[in-house]
Amino acid sequence: MAYLNYINGQFVPSKSGQTFNNLNPSNKDEVIGQFPRSNQEDVNLAVSAAKEAFAGWSATPAPKRGEIIYLAGQLLLERKEEISQVIAKEMGKVKAAADGDVQSAVDMAFFSAGEGRRLYGQTTNSALSNRMAFTRRVPVGVCALITPWNAPAAAIAWKLFPALICGNTVVVKPAEDTPLTAQLIFEVLEKAGLPAGVANLVQGYGQEAGEALANHHEVNLISFTGSTEVGSHLNEIGASKLIKVSLEMGGKNGVLVMADADLDLAVDGVVSGAFSIAGQRCAATSRVIVQSSVYDQFLEKLVSKTKVLKIGPANDDSSYVTPIINQKQLDQVSKYVEEAKASGAEVLTGGEVLTEGEFSKGFYYAPTVLTNIRVGDKIFQEEVFGPVVVVVKYGDLEEGLKLMNATSYGLTASVFTKDSAKGLQMIDRIKAGVVYLNAPTFGSEVHLPFGGFGLSGNSHREAGSGGIDVFSDWQTVYLDYSAGIQNSQMKK
Repeated sequence: MAYLNYINGQFVPSKSGQTFNNLNPSNKDEVIGQFPRSNQEDVNLAVSAAKEAFAGWSATPAPKRGEIIYLAGQLLLERKEEISQVIAKEMGKVKAAADGDVQSAVDMAFFSAGEGRRLYGQTTNSALSNRMAFTRRVPVGVCALITPWNAPAAAIAWKLFPALICGNTVVVKPAEDTPLTAQLIFEVLEKAGLPAGVANLVQGYGQEAGEALANHHEVNLISFTGSTEVGSHLNEIGASKLIKVSLEMGGKNGVLVMADADLDLAVDGVVSGAFSIAGQRCAATSRVIVQSSVYDQFLEKLVSKTKVLKIGPANDDSSYVTPIINQKQLDQVSKYVEEAKASGAEVLTGGEVLTEGEFSKGFYYAPTVLTNIRVGDKIFQEEVFGPVVVVVKYGDLEEGLKLMNATSYGLTASVFTKDSAKGLQMIDRIKAGVVYLNAPTFGSEVHLPFGGFGLSGNSHREAGSGGIDVFSDWQTVYLDYSAGIQNSQMKK
């Protein structure tokens, strides 16, 4: 089936006349659909529509904007089963994980709708008599939202709904690996009554449609979730235009296991964080730092549990480790592990591409546990984005903390201990934007900011109040009723 872009309230083909295929990673012989391979002309039309719609949408009272967004959330909930099935097919998540993806989008719609009756500013005293002062939030303008494939519904919603409630208009360029999820979200927006041009969808490749969108001179904000390499490039584009850029990028997320931890709980947390959806989360667990006195015991439990994980397609609800998204990413995961092995890493389980029998039609990599890793090794420092975890030991807590922070990333982290005081003391010193106690390294909630330090982002936070901060600007207003001209810098 052939699908379309959504520009100025209409589903339309690309001006390029070209399309690309959307493949099922569980069965690469299955083509889910053909999607527009958009070009500069498509982007120009979408940005023009967004710019034209901005005046009317930004002038719409925020509570009224919230009503439309709330209805969109209700419609997403009604279509949850359908959208979940699409996510399972085109991204490769099992149904339960896909359900969670859609529910996160629904939650963000409802949260953002409620913000329409807040969007609080501040009132304060003026330094002058007969004068009052206050601040208010105002929209930024036309926002370019460039989203990833690993959370295709949630990632769009976490940008889209905060941007809309703040009064912006948007152009969404979703990942080319999960275009159908985006299509269904825009069907929902249309049915919810979003005015034409307020939200526009341009499908296509990042190097073509994404690049054109980011560089467009009438885009006022770029919001991107994806690799650090691409995010850094987009940041340079934004800097050259002096516009706001919000980046949520990679992670090399660590788990600190203390000697007094519940080891079974810690193993469950690591397995969930490292191997569910094949480790394809920015918040996936990729480093485990274990106190030496329990290291061998922990490792034995982890390897034992990893070896029996069910590997399989997304349409099998019993699958735990599902496919890698595409051949390019599968090759990347394999390359990291092979380089680690060549540098002396020991593979305790996994460490191979799976191609035989039932795995022959998909992109599968065995869940992998590596030891004998040095801090300077690439596998310890760089994001793999696959079902691969490294385990190292530490002596005292100072050494453990040093290992946890020995990376240029700082997205999420977790501490497992029965001593909550010591756990909180470690959390105070771990350099990560999101930290958990006795829980996996993923599982964020829509009403709380999400983002990281270092190579994980550029200090902006989306979701929660952080999302409102990203997608709005501050305006300060002075109301003078003194019947004279006065100035705080010139008063005596």
